Amino acid sequence: QVQLVESGGGLVQPGGSLRLSCAASGSIFSINVMGWYRPAPAQQRELVATITSGHSTNYADSVKGRFTVSRDNAKNTVYLQMNSLKPEDTAVYYCNAGVVVPPTIGDLRYRSLEVWGQGTLITVSS
Repeated sequence: QVQLVESGGGLVQPGGSLRLSCAASGSIFSINVMGWYRPAPAQQRELVATITSGHSTNYADSVKGRFTVSRDNAKNTVYLQMNSLKPEDTAVYYCNAGVVVPPTIGDLRYRSLEVWGQGTLITVSS
């Protein structure tokens, strides 16, 4: 019903930059928080960066000053600009969105869904 499609992953040298994009499509009434996550040793996925519909942002300490999250509400798209990349940034990055789905004939309620993208691999290596 709602899909997130990520793009922009790849191989980059240490110190380089990449920009990730994640576009939401489907039956969408509104999107609250959008963000990026990656696997972490002590947890399933750790927060990298999030942004609200009002453009308030939150970052993991490990990426502050290097990564910038932004979004285009009209396009239902979130971006992650990654600068000064380090080998320890190597991971699959997953897009996440809190989506409100409008009523349908079969269900007259507005429903809140948490949606994940399929992930995009970032490899930082020389």
